[in-house]
Amino acid sequence: MNLALFDFDGTITTRELMPEFVRMATTKRRLMVGRVVLAPVFVGYKAGVVSGNAIRDRIADFAFRGLPQSDLQAAGEHFARDVIPPTVRPEAMERLQWHRDQGDTIVVVSGSFDLYLSHWCAQHGLELLCSSLEVRNGVMTGRFEGAQCVGAEKSRRVREHYDLSRFPVVYAYGDTHEDRDLLALAHRRWYRGREVE
Repeated sequence: MNLALFDFDGTITTRELMPEFVRMATTKRRLMVGRVVLAPVFVGYKAGVVSGNAIRDRIADFAFRGLPQSDLQAAGEHFARDVIPPTVRPEAMERLQWHRDQGDTIVVVSGSFDLYLSHWCAQHGLELLCSSLEVRNGVMTGRFEGAQCVGAEKSRRVREHYDLSRFPVVYAYGDTHEDRDLLALAHRRWYRGREVE
């Protein structure tokens, strides 16, 4: 039995889905105000002076702070059921099935939210390591629970949860620079659909 590690956004799907979830799960008023309040942060991100982690921190805080956890859980179920399926790459599903047929352990390792990924992965029988949002007394705080699952945090979490020496071959699939540490764990790596050295 081997280990297969899959990034989600852009690797299993055709595009990044977190912005779509934010637009669906938060209030229209917050979206309108957020476009103005967060505009300088987006400009900084495009210019390369604001990190991906920093912008995701700001978005999560602005979009979700104070919302009931139950509302976001319901939004996540809806998102997994109705929004994700049309975005999934057929070739990614074929590759997932190939690993299932081999009896491999398959893990989605993603910076996206567990609010929807947990439902999608459960539907497909996949294990999951991803970013989570903090909840207190049933209300979202707007903060991440621990570190965002991107970059070096992806490889750290994989090593924390899996003894890599137990797997004859480790496969990894990614599509951005934030997946490089994940790919570095593997004997065989795919980047943007092509196997690389």
